[in-house]
Amino acid sequence: MKNLVVLVSGSGSNLQRIIDAIEQGEIPNAKVNLVVADRECFALQRAENAGIPHQMIPRGKNFSESLKKMIPENTNLIVLAGFLSIISKEFCESFPGKIINIHPALLPKFGGKGMWGNHVHKAVLEAKEKESGATVHFVTPGIDEGEIILQKSFEISESETVESLAKKIHEVEYEIFPKAINKVFAD
Repeated sequence: MKNLVVLVSGSGSNLQRIIDAIEQGEIPNAKVNLVVADRECFALQRAENAGIPHQMIPRGKNFSESLKKMIPENTNLIVLAGFLSIISKEFCESFPGKIINIHPALLPKFGGKGMWGNHVHKAVLEAKEKESGATVHFVTPGIDEGEIILQKSFEISESETVESLAKKIHEVEYEIFPKAINKVFAD
């Protein structure tokens, strides 16, 4: 059994997708054994509804240290699913090749500090990009700089808005996140 720890900050729609994918056998032989949030958010409610242990660690200078102490020893993968806090270099180095993140753009473009949620979609549209998509990548100390595991793109329409782009990106994320997790487990 592969054990996942999922880190969240928001509504938890990607967390829910992972929970559903595990229940439906799309991610076989796996379970989410802990959900950790860096703020009060609906994702904690989703974890509770699914009977998954969950915890909130307030952001602050000892955040990564507190988080590290919380990760069970039998954890196979730490999944950042809409997680907005930056984790320390020491945390990343403690779990090499075991931390992944989903990003709402085609990295290496539109990654880095401040590039999250609608900020990304706005930047993509302002740059008049022809396509966008989502990327699942390994987490390293550099923000959004880790090796890409899986990406999927689509064409941006002439009439695209931040809201319509966000909706399309979510659909792509829901499609590729379980596949990326399986790919990491297979490697």
